[in-house]
Amino acid sequence: MLYEYMDLIESIGLDLVFAAIFFFIGMAIKDVLKQGNVPPFGQKIVWLVLFLGCAGFIAKGIIQLSWEGTGI
Repeated sequence: MLYEYMDLIESIGLDLVFAAIFFFIGMAIKDVLKQGNVPPFGQKIVWLVLFLGCAGFIAKGIIQLSWEGTGI
């Protein structure tokens, strides 16, 4: 029975690993910005870039799910 759901388990596990990686990247960036005395405008740019990268990953997942649901 577990073998039947192996693809689903792998997919969920991979998504969780990517979420953890994004979290740790965010924590590292926060620490670097704090120790580097970066001005507020620079901090906003850095967080915007990080958010856009994360949003792109989420959009890719949603597009992939919709394509798989329609059989493409």
